[in-house]
Amino acid sequence: MNWNQMDGKWQQMKGSLKQQWGKLTDDDLDVIAGQRDKLVGKLQERYGYAKDEAQRKADEWVKMAGDKSREPQHTGGR
Repeated sequence: MNWNQMDGKWQQMKGSLKQQWGKLTDDDLDVIAGQRDKLVGKLQERYGYAKDEAQRKADEWVKMAGDKSREPQHTGGR
């Protein structure tokens, strides 16, 4: 997944983001709304990351989130 795809999947991805960065509030997630620059700003604000570190962590998260979304879903059957 990349940042262009994130906008359309934002509602589904908010839970994953909240798991990764628990200091982000629901209001923060509403403001971010799938936009990389806003996530970077909130990571700087809440965690004290330098801009380049926040950008790297945000990009790593979106890549990881995309990898997880491609995993096969188990239905619990045999």
